[in-house]
Amino acid sequence: MAGCLYLVPNLLGVVPPQNVLPETTLAVARRLRHFVVENAKPARQFLKSIALDVPIATLSIEALPANPTPHDCAVLLGPARTGDDMGLLSDAGCPGVADPGAALVAAAHRESVRVVPLVGPSSLLLALMASGLNGQSFAFHGYLPVAAEARSKRLRQLDDDATRTGTTHLFIETPYRNQVMIAAVLATCRATTEFCVAADLTLPSEWIASAPVSAWKKRSLPDLDKRPAMFLIGRR
Repeated sequence: MAGCLYLVPNLLGVVPPQNVLPETTLAVARRLRHFVVENAKPARQFLKSIALDVPIATLSIEALPANPTPHDCAVLLGPARTGDDMGLLSDAGCPGVADPGAALVAAAHRESVRVVPLVGPSSLLLALMASGLNGQSFAFHGYLPVAAEARSKRLRQLDDDATRTGTTHLFIETPYRNQVMIAAVLATCRATTEFCVAADLTLPSEWIASAPVSAWKKRSLPDLDKRPAMFLIGRR
């Protein structure tokens, strides 16, 4: 009988695991001995933080390629095929969302390996919940273009779509460019467009603000440099 592939949510930053993750999620993660991870170093940091009852060195921790092939996934699912439960672990947040883990999940379904999603933090959903924007129709776009002209063009497209359809658009930026992204939104989007910034979600330093672009232009901002953040634009 095949084992299960558990989708184990990681923390969004340095915080006691029990402050964010349910005991059931922690209990499952502690008993697993086979993991497929986005990157090994963050995975080991997480596993160390949850107080395993075995040395981390005894675990099987395999990194998932950035663009995994069907063959890669088949090899990584080997323990499940022989009856062992496995965990899929992202660098932060929920596996399969904004990381390459979806390919392994798809392969598990093809091989009739049971997939079990565990409860934990998703920066996308937490930001959407806290934004006050439309949660019935939304889209996540990952990183926008880095070049200023291309970024502004993309922002105008998203702003136009939000105005026309009411869809909420979510995106991220490399943390050291947060201030650049905020400036681009304020310079490009309509004054009436709602803009939300959600930084350091689930951490003691968490900061969330949501207001029209016109109001953002009048306010002073905290230092968001190098702080993981989600950005949302839309309509109320």
